[in-house]
Amino acid sequence: MSVATDGVRIPLARARVASIARAALRAERVRDAMISIAFVPRAAIARLNRRYLGHVGATDVISFAFGDPLVGDIYISPDVARRNARKYGVGVREELARLVIHGVLHVTGHDHPDDARGASPMWKRQERLVRRAVSST
Repeated sequence: MSVATDGVRIPLARARVASIARAALRAERVRDAMISIAFVPRAAIARLNRRYLGHVGATDVISFAFGDPLVGDIYISPDVARRNARKYGVGVREELARLVIHGVLHVTGHDHPDDARGASPMWKRQERLVRRAVSST
């Protein structure tokens, strides 16, 4: 498990981020995985979003999965996470944990409709894992 902050500040220790990701992998019964999590500036995630997904603007999390054994890259924008935390009335640490888990779930093969915050099976799974992560802090 690799966690990089790419010059951005986050209110979670990198070890805590790795722990959250490992717990999500365990919950998905994934034993063999190499996951990289990078916290990147808003401009960097906007470039990734445009280049790989064809969407304009910054997003909160983008995930890529490769091969077997499972290899994945997860990119998270703390700036967008802060905005989402304010919008949804949750703490920034909780929102960052949510995005780590969201990225892990995508890497392990889960998906959701674009407008499914709160409604999809993936979201429900994610929120159960977020509650576990938040309660273990």
